[in-house]
Amino acid sequence: MTIRIDDLPVRDELRGKSPYGAPQLDVPVRLNTNENPYSLPEPLVERIAERVREAARDLNRYPDRDAVELRTELARYLTRTGGHEVTLANVWAANGSNEVIQQLLQTFGGPGRTAIGFEPSYSMHGLIARGTGTSWISGPRGDDFTIDVEAATKAIAENQPDVVFITTPNNPTGNAVSAETVLALYEAAQAAKPSMVVVDEAYVEFSHGDSLLPLIEGRPHLVVSRTMSKAFGAAGLRLGYLAAAPAVVDAVQLVRLPYHLSAVTQATALAALEHTDTLLKYVEQLKAERDRLVTELRAIGYEVTDSDANFVQFGRFEDAHTVWQRILDRGVLVRDNGVPGWLRVSAGTPEENDAFLDAVRELKKEQQA
Repeated sequence: MTIRIDDLPVRDELRGKSPYGAPQLDVPVRLNTNENPYSLPEPLVERIAERVREAARDLNRYPDRDAVELRTELARYLTRTGGHEVTLANVWAANGSNEVIQQLLQTFGGPGRTAIGFEPSYSMHGLIARGTGTSWISGPRGDDFTIDVEAATKAIAENQPDVVFITTPNNPTGNAVSAETVLALYEAAQAAKPSMVVVDEAYVEFSHGDSLLPLIEGRPHLVVSRTMSKAFGAAGLRLGYLAAAPAVVDAVQLVRLPYHLSAVTQATALAALEHTDTLLKYVEQLKAERDRLVTELRAIGYEVTDSDANFVQFGRFEDAHTVWQRILDRGVLVRDNGVPGWLRVSAGTPEENDAFLDAVRELKKEQQA
């Protein structure tokens, strides 16, 4: 007898849903998951091995439950690069920014509470909301994928959500959100509830502008979340973190699992933070490649959304999935996010980007023939 999910006593709000994921296909060029395409430099690999070897001697013991050394170094990194001084008390870390989001929703969302995001945006916000029993509200974006302040503040006033998500640079569209827009939405959220406002800055190191980290000053309901998966080229590490008022850090510890960050994870992240300068040089290379993709795609004749991330949204297509398949047939995997008429490509190495551009040039010529 075969048992299906529908045969199990699964919560009603999870029925009919699909797990988050992107195709993992064995093709020559994979540009679909916004990974940093550059392998970690050998000196960093060696330093990780040293740090992990040291940690391995004490694996019979639980790791530092509060990750004090790691949070201290993350605070130092944020202070140096984010334009605002933060300390250990302002920073919390977890297994990827997704666990950070989950802990925030466990703390400030949950049954009988709601969260809003402005879509299309990072789909895990809604998925994690539903997973924590938080009702999800899809807020509006304009035709150009920017947040219409008037429409967004109206949605906040009408729905009075407990948590508001603002993604900048936005995934999958790539465009950034201004500080003025964030402040307007924050004020609307405080008038409505007040509510927690989470600014998801997973791609901020690739942005043309500055981090919105300084906005947390004097705003106890504002949280900035980050990740080491993108700029640090450490997607396999699974390390995310947030910066907020110390009370927020205290609050999320009410729901975190005991010893949630392994000693190996903490050791690896600390090694990566020692090599920040080297890793950020790769970011500059990717920003240049991202800008090249925007320029070349527009020259070929595609529409492109302005991008502040390490990926580019391009279109428009009558049938985006068919175009996705035709690009894949040429050995290049990009992302079909389900945004009608659009696809997304991650910035890769120059050689990978050349292969992608050759593929879409061929498609454009075929369409024009």
